[in-house]
Amino acid sequence: MMHSNVILKVEGIGKQYRLGLVGTGTITQDLNRWWSRVRGKEDPYLKIGDTNIRSEQGSSNYVWALQNINFEVNQGEVLGIIGKNGAGKSTLLKILSRVTAPTLGTIKSKGRIASLLEVGTGFHPEMTGRENIYLNGAILGMTKAEISRKIDEIIDFSGCLRYIDTPVKRYSSGMTVRLAFAVAAHLEPDILVIDEVLAVGDAEFQKKAIGKMQDISKGQGRTVLFVSHNMASVKQLCDRGIVLKDGKVLFSGGIEDCVEEYLNEHDESTEHRAQVVWSENEAPGSEDFILLGVKTTNHKGQIKSIFLNNESVHICIETKLLSDLNNMRLNFKLYNSNEIIVFSTSSHQFEAVNKRVGIYNYEIVIPPNLLNHDTYKIALQAGMPGIKQILFSTKVLNFSIEKITSSGTTYSTVLPGVIAPNITWNIR
Repeated sequence: MMHSNVILKVEGIGKQYRLGLVGTGTITQDLNRWWSRVRGKEDPYLKIGDTNIRSEQGSSNYVWALQNINFEVNQGEVLGIIGKNGAGKSTLLKILSRVTAPTLGTIKSKGRIASLLEVGTGFHPEMTGRENIYLNGAILGMTKAEISRKIDEIIDFSGCLRYIDTPVKRYSSGMTVRLAFAVAAHLEPDILVIDEVLAVGDAEFQKKAIGKMQDISKGQGRTVLFVSHNMASVKQLCDRGIVLKDGKVLFSGGIEDCVEEYLNEHDESTEHRAQVVWSENEAPGSEDFILLGVKTTNHKGQIKSIFLNNESVHICIETKLLSDLNNMRLNFKLYNSNEIIVFSTSSHQFEAVNKRVGIYNYEIVIPPNLLNHDTYKIALQAGMPGIKQILFSTKVLNFSIEKITSSGTTYSTVLPGVIAPNITWNIR
């Protein structure tokens, strides 16, 4: 039973695939499945199958691309579906769009569903853009009269007027996705399903498309299901989200919490660590000074190595002085992926330089809206100028800055420059 405001309800969805060959692979397995159906029994092969972990060798020829997926979407809501590659996002959207059927579970929906799953799906390369609008519109369920009424608006939105009577095979991938999105967006569906297609378009088109989706959801009260790896777009567009991992729902909730969960989960699989701790015997340093630990956290103190650019990055450093030192200073350098020093700073600028034996904790805070979309390396060095070094320059941790957001605008590419500060312009 669906509540009046619920437009889509997913209950116990599961999708199983057999690895390797198409079909079950043997006549015996086909007969077993047929005999089970005749007797009204469950498919015997649904009891087996590995979890969908793409980087591991499984023990079964069957894999669950999706398992026990449950959620509801209200009318006018924008639901973000996020997760790593292979998490099951596209499979879920194909099931919701009825491109493929679920192995288990049910889907209940109200109204028309339009899908934009792959760039140019349903487009014929030999046909012109105008002809493909009619073809794609018909595939999506629009009548010829409906398409004719909206065709000027579709062409204008796509920005492809000059090439509209040219065969699509001569279009760039960006032009193709513009036209495909324009058709889907003007279908006026009750539910619009979008899978990562905006990654192909340029920044101007992305801004235009996101504006259109916001108008569809908030202005027209329609529902959008949105898959993207661009966390800035997800946060800007979506109200709520679900995080998929290995074909299962890892987390469901508000979009801010979902993005936080995704980035934290993503940290566990990255090459760079968010924290490193040494024993006193193994710690880098000298007979006078050692590093005990370094970690990167957000403003809440949560340890992580991937940050959105509108977050502050906190570098926490624990050290131990083994001797009383005069004029001692800890130096910090930040390198980008091209080994260019982004900035450097030193503790002597902010504290007394004469220190006694003991443990000292430092925190360096990099403000939000400063760093560009890149991976950064933290290097530490300590010494007494003109006397000796007590810690030679050591690169200890990496962290990454995710997509760039600035005043509500989303960028899919790296801005030129070592940094990308949020600059204030005053125009009189």
